[in-house]
Parts: sequence; C-alpha cells; structure tokens
Amino acid sequence: MAVQVTVLPSPRCLFDDPIQIRVTGLLPQQAVTLRACLVDEGGELFQAHAHYRAGCDGELDLTRCPALGGSYAGVEPMGLLWSLQSKMPYKRLAKRNVLTPFCVDLEVYEGHGDMSRLLGKCIHERSFLGEEVKRISVREGRLKATLFLPPGPGPFPGLIDLYGSGGGLVEYRASLLASRGFVTLALAYMAFEDLPAVPEILELDYFQEAVDFLQKQQQVKDAGIGVLGLSKGADLALSMATFLPGIKAAVSISGSGFNTFIPLRGDGFTLPPHPYDMGRMKTSEESRLVDLSDVLDDHRDPVTWDSRIPTEKSLAKLLFLSGLDDKNWKSDLYCQDAVQRLQQCGQKVEFHSYSGAGHLLEPPYMPLCQASFHKVLEMFVQWGGQWKEHARAQEDAWHRIQAFFWKHL
Repeated sequence: MAVQVTVLPSPRCLFDDPIQIRVTGLLPQQAVTLRACLVDEGGELFQAHAHYRAGCDGELDLTRCPALGGSYAGVEPMGLLWSLQSKMPYKRLAKRNVLTPFCVDLEVYEGHGDMSRLLGKCIHERSFLGEEVKRISVREGRLKATLFLPPGPGPFPGLIDLYGSGGGLVEYRASLLASRGFVTLALAYMAFEDLPAVPEILELDYFQEAVDFLQKQQQVKDAGIGVLGLSKGADLALSMATFLPGIKAAVSISGSGFNTFIPLRGDGFTLPPHPYDMGRMKTSEESRLVDLSDVLDDHRDPVTWDSRIPTEKSLAKLLFLSGLDDKNWKSDLYCQDAVQRLQQCGQKVEFHSYSGAGHLLEPPYMPLCQASFHKVLEMFVQWGGQWKEHARAQEDAWHRIQAFFWKHL
C-alpha cells in the first residue's frame, strides 16, 4: 500500500484551527521522519521535523504518537507547525497578505537520518480569512485601517486591534477574529504610509475616530466596542478603555499600566511617557541581540507616576495577559502593578501569566519568535519564550481572549 499523508478534518483550514496529521501505509514499527516546510511571502523557508515510529498497524497519528526527537518531543499534534524555524536567524513568521493562505508541505521520509528517501507528502493550506469574510481598506478622515466583516447581517461584537511599536498595519489577528464572528478594525497608528515611525505625540482623538467609525457599521452591536492590544498597543488599549466612553472591554497582551515611549494627548491633558534610558539596554557580545528589559525607570518610584494610566476610572472590563519569560520588558511585573492598583480600588480584573512564554503572544500555532529585527528601533531585539511553553500559552490566551469578548460584548 502506498504511503499517504492526510490532514483531518480537511487539508484546508483557518490558521488557528487544530488539525490531525495521519500517515498510513507504513510498515509496522517503521522509523520515519516527518517534516513541515513553509515559504513565507518574502521567500524565506521555515522548517520543522520530528522522528516517529509507526504503530503495529503501519499507521502514525500525531494526536496519539509521541515524537522521539527532532524539533520537539512527545505527543504534540501541532508540533510541526509551532516549531517551524528559519535557517536565517531571528526571522519572524508573519502574514502580510491575509487574502492568501500559508501553504505547508508535509513530508514523510524513511528513517531518522538524512531524509534522502521521500515516502509520501501532502500540501496543507492554512488561511487567515474565513469564507465570505469581507476585507475593506479604510482611509476615512485620518484613519488608516482595515475593516473585516463576518458574513451575515449580524449584529456582531466590534473590536479594534492594535499591534506594538514596530508599527505598520498588521491584519492577520484581526482577520482571524473576524473569521470567528467579530467585526474587527485593524488600526495603524505609527510607521505606516504618512504616519511617522516615531510620532512626537499620539492623539486620543485619532483612536476616538476609530471607535466612532466602528460604531457606525450596521453589523456592529450597539453594546460597546472591545479593544485588543499587544505591547505598546496594550497600553493604548488601556488608555482607550479609560478615557474613551465607547470602550466596554479591553485586553492587554504583554503590556503595562502606564503610557510608554510616546506622549498621549487627550482632551485637556497629556500623559507623558514612562521615563526610560536607552543607555541601560544590554547588547550580547555573542549574538549582538539587544535586551531592553532594564531601559524603563523603576515603576515604583513616584517620579514615574505621572505616566500611569488611571485605569481605576475605567468602566470597561479588563483582561491582562503576560509571559513570564518576556525578554523585551518586564510585562508580568508591570501587569501585576496595574492589576493591584485596580483591585485596591475594588475593581474585578482578569489576569493570566504564562510560565515560559515570551513577549510576542500571537494566535495559536504561530511559531515562537525569540528575537527579530525591530524596524523602528533598527536593531535586533530579544522577545523571549520557550518553544513548547509558548505554544501552550498562545492556545490558552486565544481561547481566553475570545471568551472574554463574547462575555462582555
């Protein structure tokens, strides 16, 4: 019988869908190596491999069979995806064009050695846009954004999605959330088109425009808007939840409870950035990677408190997520500080931290990026994280984020 590699329940799915990889037609107890290959939009090859042994029936099911070594070990049904790695160091796998899927070659080779004899393969497509989800470019007023609409009249919960200080217009998380039933607005606020890479100041009015735009969409529920932010986007999410009346729920991923790096101007006030000193960054002599975790001044020093976001004044529901192996900054410590201040004011708040998780908590099965080039800072920076633990954290966080917004919106 010919060796066949099968992806169940379908060879095509959304990127955040778990799958079952099966190999049939092997000899009983046959030693094989499975390999996954993905070429990103820039032509960079990402690969992962794992050693397996077929069952007595000549079949291999990755939901039951343990990997014996390679990129990972143990029973890891999605290991071939979350362990994908580029030969070029410090490359981050990210999706720029959400209209096309990532195509993954899944191959099975004889033995645990040089992978010279291919036994079988299949192509697996992982998309970022569900069927009939609409993608609409938004250039209205000052807004630079992309709107994603689930199929049907709705009404659906409305979300604004913010990424970090790397800037740009990042769409793949927003498109996946739209595929799960949210109207989402991926919003750029720096380093995109005519938006400066490092703005002298950020205006709350700009984010209010985004809220107003989303609330005007017919498919959006009128129960209030949610906002989701990572890193710098996380403290912006908290500021929106504190100062803008339309925000009902906010999620902070790897963020903090103070305004960072760029002044934020609201109606009659300006939140200064938390004091920092780039002279405290550490550069590894061996890897030349930059560790930014000590550049911020001690948040317990009253001198820094002017930059605190007064989240205790917010009427929104808040969820904080952070990784304990964040090498970019001390997000878990900063989240704890914000949560404690909220609890002291009698507010209920959700907080989850993940052992072994790094800074870049992404949708599930996105491979860990421990370090990469920061386009705005123009240096290679550390993000942290351990492979298996980070993968677990991303799965759990993704479920928590969606459940949180469904509950409060």
